[in-house]
Amino acid sequence: MNWVTHKPSFEFETFSPIIRSQSAWSGHLDFAYDLVRFEKPETLVELGTHLGASFFSFCQGVKDGGLSTKCFAVDTWAGDGHTGPYGEGVFQIVEKVVSDNYLNIGNLIRSTFDDAVDRFQDETINLLHIDGYHTYEAVSHDYNTWLPKVAKNGIVLFHDIEVRSSDFGVYKFWDEVKVKYPHFQFAHSYGLGVLFPKGCSDKFEEILKNKEEIQNMYK
Repeated sequence: MNWVTHKPSFEFETFSPIIRSQSAWSGHLDFAYDLVRFEKPETLVELGTHLGASFFSFCQGVKDGGLSTKCFAVDTWAGDGHTGPYGEGVFQIVEKVVSDNYLNIGNLIRSTFDDAVDRFQDETINLLHIDGYHTYEAVSHDYNTWLPKVAKNGIVLFHDIEVRSSDFGVYKFWDEVKVKYPHFQFAHSYGLGVLFPKGCSDKFEEILKNKEEIQNMYK
């Protein structure tokens, strides 16, 4: 398998250790970095960023790999029913980290997901990360709204596919879509689904034939 694992040094951690420590995404940061280095997407969009750990990991992969990827984070930075409301300081942290470390890579779109979708042309997003409001209805809506924007062989990531408490419903939606398309997934750090809803590139064919190998790299 031609997948390469790196030992990244994340520059955002020098700004504040709480970005990683308070992130439910902390166990997937190395995978996010390696995925960007491997796939070399032209356009990457994240729906739901909060303090930015996942987004910064994508940006770090772009920076270290010398890639031309444009990364977009879409969020209101006001909170929701699952995170609770949070103050302006959260957005200020994200804005500062991007300006200090990922200038000309990271782009922040302060908006609802629905209001931002028309900023992107159809079939132009190579990597889409959905991590917004986690009810079944919300994740289903986000996926179906943004799917036309996903490029051929594009990848869609779903976080929290292992959470079954409260009104979280990502696991239910994931169980529905994964039977339709090529995919692999991780169970740790609340779960991460990796979906190929419009086919996959030749270099991912081998990986999909050996899912257990890549899953074991990031436990």
